[in-house]
Amino acid sequence: MTTYRNIHGRAIQSLSTDPTESVAEGQIWYNTSSDTFKSVVSLEAFTSSSLMGTGRYQGGWAGSAPQTASLYFAGRTAAPAVVALTEEYDGSGWSTSGNCNNAENASAGFGTQTAAVKTGGYPGSGPTNSNESEEYNGSSWTTGNNINPQRQGHAGAGTLTAGVIFGGTDGTLLNKTEEYDGTNFSNVNNMNTARNNLSGNGSQTTAIAAGGGTPSITTATEVYDGTNWTTVGSMNTARQGMGGFGDSSASVIAGGSAPYKSAVETWDGTSWSTSPATLATARTFFGDCGSGTSTAGLVAGGIISPGVVALTEEYNKSTNVITAGAWSSGTSLPSVRWNTTGAGIQTAGLVFGGSTGPALPAFLNTTFEYDGSSWTGGGATPINSINQFGAGIQTAAIGGGGLASPGSNTTTAYTYDGSSWTAITGTPIATKGAGAAGTSTACLIYGSDVPDSAMNQDSYLWNGSSWAEEGALNASFQNGAAGGPAENTAFKAGSAFGSPEVSTNFETYNGSAWTAGPALITAVQQNRGMGSSAGCFSIGGYNKITTVEKFNGTAWQTSPSLATGRKQFASANFTAPGISNGWVGGGADGDATVEHFTEETTSLNVKTLTQA
Repeated sequence: MTTYRNIHGRAIQSLSTDPTESVAEGQIWYNTSSDTFKSVVSLEAFTSSSLMGTGRYQGGWAGSAPQTASLYFAGRTAAPAVVALTEEYDGSGWSTSGNCNNAENASAGFGTQTAAVKTGGYPGSGPTNSNESEEYNGSSWTTGNNINPQRQGHAGAGTLTAGVIFGGTDGTLLNKTEEYDGTNFSNVNNMNTARNNLSGNGSQTTAIAAGGGTPSITTATEVYDGTNWTTVGSMNTARQGMGGFGDSSASVIAGGSAPYKSAVETWDGTSWSTSPATLATARTFFGDCGSGTSTAGLVAGGIISPGVVALTEEYNKSTNVITAGAWSSGTSLPSVRWNTTGAGIQTAGLVFGGSTGPALPAFLNTTFEYDGSSWTGGGATPINSINQFGAGIQTAAIGGGGLASPGSNTTTAYTYDGSSWTAITGTPIATKGAGAAGTSTACLIYGSDVPDSAMNQDSYLWNGSSWAEEGALNASFQNGAAGGPAENTAFKAGSAFGSPEVSTNFETYNGSAWTAGPALITAVQQNRGMGSSAGCFSIGGYNKITTVEKFNGTAWQTSPSLATGRKQFASANFTAPGISNGWVGGGADGDATVEHFTEETTSLNVKTLTQA
């Protein structure tokens, strides 16, 4: 009798719980708890990720870059206007980098995030396409040698020292191919089919070209071995402007037109197959490709009907199910809150003070505690006020300052023990909209909206019994993103004092001095923050935007957006660099909604085996 051991050389394991770590596809085990045989199977899927900083289409890609270190440059915005913008993706969000020297769309690129090449394109006006090239070193672009002929709508593949570009148009559809050796472009053997707006990816010796306009939209596919192009099996659906990643032995294409498509096809070296994966949003003109491999790729931007988008989607083929990080609805506050203050974490949060709306009909002294699923009333604050500072955890919080009824800033401060507030020594100056970081016994407050503008840069530390002046901010600040679980992890981002009040300013505190850091992507005010100086977030802001940005310790990058735009709201501020325990609630214009943030998760795609 043939057994599993005879075939595979080992017996089936018996486990009381399913494994959570990586398991080879097809491996079988017996779950003794559920009395079932189980295995893991490969899964193909696109997952939405953080928006690009600037939505655009027909940009260029460093196609050999991995999914977690992608590069997108130039392109055209909804204006429409050609741009020179460069953005880098780290697997979580996009951050801005040095602009290209030339603003163009329909350029082709190749290389990696730290060593890329941009070629050709259309400068946005006039009959002439570009013949320029540029090289990127991870921060800035320098002019390289020209391509021949000038072209747009072409594709690229390979690396900085071994690249190839092909197809496109110079007014006439092209089948011309050029190789790059890190210095010069050289004309080599032509493609079999002239076309533009095609997808191309791979290396100089394993390139694949698919689809495009001939001028009719085609299914034609060719592969390049470093010398010759060979026509191979056609795609199942004719399309142009699609995203792609992989090489001539294994590749993926997604989206395209016409009409706008969400369908995905995979190439196994011989033929194309329709994938069970689809884009969440049908669209076209991502650029000349995407980035990554046939098992982990990325597409972003493009055109939908109607309009230009900043959408990002990751493709993964593995035995894991990937759930993207996202904001989701929590339990609404018991009543509308505006300019309220928050503390704690998602499962042990605190909201206090504020008003019932932007017209300031009523200042509040009420407190509510949150356990992640329900709100309960807590002790009243000593005064009714808005725009207070707040820090700490649910059972040991500190708050104070703000605009107190009937209309003056206050020095009042108090601490919370989980049931009631107790007055402490007042702050050295009256504050409104001050930032705060730390705990109820070691709290740093900084900036504020006070009559003397010089005071907007002061910092004061509460040590549990008294206040002492600390290092001054480099720039004034009030009513913006602030926080940090400890005094020496404080940060502030956004809002400034005066006009204009929106700002990209960002500073961190090390326990003795404030240091200016990299600028936010978007100028904001009335935003809120959470995290620490090593990894913090700027959330929402004036005009009730949904924008969220993350500081990764080096640069600001995009992060999953709020579901509801909000300003002047409460947020958790006692969190580590990640925000898996983050929450926000309330805001202007009659809002009482709450949102939770859940970090990206990965789990095995476990299936129960059944007898047919």
